Amino acid sequence: MENLIALLVAAPLLGAAVLLCGGRALDRAGHWLGTLLAAASFVIAVVLFSDMLGKGAEDRSLSQHLFSWIPVEGFQADVAFQLDQLSMTFVLLISGVGTLIHIYSIGYMEHDERRRRFFGYLNLFLAAMLLLVLADNYLLLYVGWEGVGLASYLLIGFWQHKPSAATAAKKAFLVNRVGDVGLSIAIMLMFTTFGTFAFGPVLEATGDTSEGKLTAIGLMLLLAACGKSAQVPLQSWLGDAMEGPTPVSALIHAATMVTAGVYLIVRSGAIFNGAPDAQLVVTVVGAVTLLFGAIVGCAKDDIKKALAGSTMSQIGYMILAAGLGPIGYVFAIMHLVTHGFFKAGLFLGAGSVMHGMNDEVDMRKYGGLRKYMPVTFATFGLGYLAIIGFPGLSGFFSKDKIIEAAFAKGGTEGWILGSVALLGAAITAYYMTRVMIMTFFGEERWRNRPTASPAQPDVEPAAETRGAHDEPHPHESPKSMTIPMIVLAFGSVFAGGFFSIGDRFTHWLEPVTQHDHGDSPLSAATVTGATMVVLVIGVALAYVQYGRRPVPVTAPRGSVLTRAARRDLLQDDFNHVVLVRGGEHLTRSLVYVDHTLVDGVVNGTAASVGGLSGRLRKLQNGYARSYAVSMFGGAAVLIAATLLMRAV
Repeated sequence: MENLIALLVAAPLLGAAVLLCGGRALDRAGHWLGTLLAAASFVIAVVLFSDMLGKGAEDRSLSQHLFSWIPVEGFQADVAFQLDQLSMTFVLLISGVGTLIHIYSIGYMEHDERRRRFFGYLNLFLAAMLLLVLADNYLLLYVGWEGVGLASYLLIGFWQHKPSAATAAKKAFLVNRVGDVGLSIAIMLMFTTFGTFAFGPVLEATGDTSEGKLTAIGLMLLLAACGKSAQVPLQSWLGDAMEGPTPVSALIHAATMVTAGVYLIVRSGAIFNGAPDAQLVVTVVGAVTLLFGAIVGCAKDDIKKALAGSTMSQIGYMILAAGLGPIGYVFAIMHLVTHGFFKAGLFLGAGSVMHGMNDEVDMRKYGGLRKYMPVTFATFGLGYLAIIGFPGLSGFFSKDKIIEAAFAKGGTEGWILGSVALLGAAITAYYMTRVMIMTFFGEERWRNRPTASPAQPDVEPAAETRGAHDEPHPHESPKSMTIPMIVLAFGSVFAGGFFSIGDRFTHWLEPVTQHDHGDSPLSAATVTGATMVVLVIGVALAYVQYGRRPVPVTAPRGSVLTRAARRDLLQDDFNHVVLVRGGEHLTRSLVYVDHTLVDGVVNGTAASVGGLSGRLRKLQNGYARSYAVSMFGGAAVLIAATLLMRAV
């Protein structure tokens, strides 16, 4: 069975190569080829998973060595794969959800002239992501890590004719490069510390390594995770990345790319377990991002950007859980999987709404869509209930476990982290209820929009002045789009409960991640009760504000916090002042030092030599009498020196 592991990566990689190099002859059937190869990877994953279930818990790890990439003395880099319970979980999620998104894209991208290339990029992304989670060493993981970055750049900027899309792609690439530097430094530190970068030897040797070295490696790994998973302070790219096609948002920002950082931390658990300070920083980053993304999601009127803020917040939950160590590793991955179902479904639902609304993304111009899009409404609604933690649905089981694990951390730290997680649950209920009400309930605000006037410059013209073709005609999406949404809705409803029966998911991952139940000061029933209370409060606040009052077509001015949240809590302003302007001033200072000090010394030395040589040159004037006087003077000096030496 281990010989099948490479095929998991090879299938979508072959699709990417054929679709991107095959030319226009594949335009008619290229999307089917890309979808077929993505599905082939999923089928192989299911076969390997079935075989793995037939073995004992300690015998479920498979490895496949392909070849030695760089075999030199003292340095061995292999292309080898490792398939264990952790990587298998990611493989099933990536290939399964990826295949559904491929199917959805067949309908969503039907009229795009470059659809073949889009599917080639999707296949390239799947191949890179699968390589990342299957690698058996950090160096090969880095190859997949960079491949994911490249593919995400190509997908986010797919509609490069839009300046905003091209800018968003560059921003995502550059911000991620900062995190990539952290991963490269971590790998270098591993090699100098352990003499290898293979998972097994590195993680086994952590017990004999100083805490300081492990802390340095852990912090660099966290920097890498912050870049890929859009965590503070490297979160600024995620909202702008919504400029890509909606299937890209579902693939990258729901189930795959943004979860790579969580995988990296959990896979490197032994390093963080030996570095408590680094582990604490992980929990702080997760807690801060959890609230940051939730607050941003409350103020966005763009449906995709509201979901992007939600993604940032939910990944914050996972990072928080991963920072708790063995108490939270399992629950971080469990929430990652359930989040992959309901968030992918929510993004695809948003794309379905846009499909029926002439690509409109402003929720203030929606309203009352549930009767026009019943399937989209039902699947989106189930995803909504799952993400807010409605009892019995997937998010209820996975998010509650993280909150409970946060309290189980113990001491003041546990109370703070648990309280932050509870507050995040309340805000999640608020902003997701807001999205649900503004999109599917209330007045049909897309009808009879008022005419713009000088006094109201932000109000769109009436439909009759824009032409009848400009007014949306909401309708349900084709089956190629709704069927993947229905499948994901089933996962949103049943996955969490299935994982929780008999602690099934905990037992599945325990051989890889270990698990510690901790000693929570609160019982599971108390945590669940508190979560339900804050959920009801969040839903009620959103209903009072948006369900019982008319939603204006244009956003009101709002409070200071609201205005800041609309601008992503001024993250771009902060980056511009601290990084852009700071970088400019640093660059100018370095240029000044280079010109005045470095070049000054070099140029000054050259000028001194030139001036001295110019003066010495004047002694060579071409007159014989001058040379005779010089010779006479030199001889006189030699004679005087000789006589002086004899006298002494």
